[in-house]
Amino acid sequence: MALLAWIVFFTAVGGIASAAFAGLFLLVPEAAGRRLLPHFISYATGALLGAALLALLPDAIEGVGPGGARGIGVALLVGLGIFFVIEKLVLWWHTHSNGHREDEARHAHLHGDAAGKSHHGHAAHGEHAAHGEHAAHNHDLGAHTASGVLVIIGDSIHNALDGVLIAAAFLTSFPLGLVTTFAVAAHEIPHRVGDFAILVHSGMSPGRALVMNMATGLTSILGGIAAFFGLQRALGVLPYALAFAAAGFLYIAVAGLIPGLHRRADPRTSLAQVVLMGLGVGTIAWAESLAHQ
Repeated sequence: MALLAWIVFFTAVGGIASAAFAGLFLLVPEAAGRRLLPHFISYATGALLGAALLALLPDAIEGVGPGGARGIGVALLVGLGIFFVIEKLVLWWHTHSNGHREDEARHAHLHGDAAGKSHHGHAAHGEHAAHGEHAAHNHDLGAHTASGVLVIIGDSIHNALDGVLIAAAFLTSFPLGLVTTFAVAAHEIPHRVGDFAILVHSGMSPGRALVMNMATGLTSILGGIAAFFGLQRALGVLPYALAFAAAGFLYIAVAGLIPGLHRRADPRTSLAQVVLMGLGVGTIAWAESLAHQ
């Protein structure tokens, strides 16, 4: 049960502590924070790529032997496909809910205009204009609140999956678990900074937004515990779980983080991005070399 205790501890580090650190990051002056966050994302991108290609995938292939490499490739493809579908569903949900609210707001606005035209006098028109402004304000509040709820639900699911990935790594080896936890925390911190801003924008106080951001990290512990008991009963699945974890890291880095880095293409920024990504990869490579000494 000592291993389970370590899994609980490090899933808490990956889920809860990263949110707390993101809260501390927000204490930095806003202008400095805007400058630092892109650099942190570059480093996190390198850490994710290094963890996937230098740690998780090699251990997965080693676990099945040369004859099972094709199966690992299939697991990697399936993982990439699943993460693609998950992201599509989240984007569809977000776009659909926003579009539905916009249609309702447009309908309310047209209805208010028609009602205003059917009455005579400036007083009646003023009342309907005020009613339209109040309805638009309520729709804006509803949109912001829905965004906050979506962030909480999405983070809870995402953190539970992170817990599964961390547990699968620890069940393979303790050093691999440490490397995986580091990679999870590295990409979670800038992610949580953005989520904190959305929660505050949705109407929460900064204190409550920080607490909610940290509370979603509890699902990381639940995911880790579930994976510990589930994967222990099916150790033959463990290498494929590592391949799935590698697919998640690769998808987050390549589809989620790198496109944002490309938005700034000036030579100085590009050089800094390459150096920091290399530093992230190098950190994982150094940790892996220590683990195999």
